[in-house]
Parts: sequence; structure tokens; C-alpha cells
Amino acid sequence: MNPEHPASSAPVVVRPPWQKYAVDVRPSRIDGHGVFAAEPVPNRRKIGEIRGESISVAEARIRATRSERVMIVELSARKAIDFGLSTDPMRFTNHGCAPNARLCIRQGRVEFYALRDITTGEEITVDYGETHHEGRLPCRCGAPGCRGAL
Repeated sequence: MNPEHPASSAPVVVRPPWQKYAVDVRPSRIDGHGVFAAEPVPNRRKIGEIRGESISVAEARIRATRSERVMIVELSARKAIDFGLSTDPMRFTNHGCAPNARLCIRQGRVEFYALRDITTGEEITVDYGETHHEGRLPCRCGAPGCRGAL
């Protein structure tokens, strides 16, 4: 064994600098695919961000009517970001009525922060708040006190 390059059984994880904690994307019991912590995430720490296409809110609302799966966040009254083509794993974050993370808009970026300690293997969820579904989409988060719809 070469001492300059010791053998390691741990895989090398390569992630963009804005993805602070390792996550996995896999099927979710909530909806479609979800994002799951691949390592413990301490309370109040930034988990990661989503990058996407900057568009107008008017265009975002048109796109929302054309797709069953909408991955758009309105940043302001005029600007939105469409994550439909993003490769960032946090775009798969599902809604939860008792979320373990929050979505925060800072300097035009969509960031995710832990609301409590998140354990390895736990699905990361945020409260979507107001959505284009206007209460017509059943919520399947399964949380105690689930409000029942998005």
C-alpha cells in the first residue's frame, strides 16, 4: 500500500459547493421522488440550494398550467425560478405539514435550512405554503395534524 494514497472503503462524494450536506433522491411515500438525508444534518444548518431558470411570474403562472409537476418558486412579485430542468437534488423536496426544513429565499437563491436535527435516511420536507393547487391537491405527508390538501 502506498502511504501517500491510503486505501479507503469510503466512497468519494462530489457535490456542488451550494449543496452543504449529502442527500439521496429516491422514491417517496409522500409523492413521486423525495430527497433524503444521506448524513445527519444539524438543526438550523443550511442543507443546500436549487438553481434554475429565471423567469417572470407571468411566465411561471403560464407554465404552471401546462404541467402536472410544477417546480417553480416565486421570488418576488415579478421574478420566479423554474427548476424543471435543474439537476440539483433539492428540487425533489416534498411538502410536509410538519416539516423538518424550511425554504428560504436569500439574494435571489432558493435555500433549504434544517428546522431540527435531521437523521440519516429521513426524508427532507418543507411546508410549501401557498401553491397554485389552491387546496385541490390532497396532501399525503401523513403528519399528525396534516391539513389534508395543498
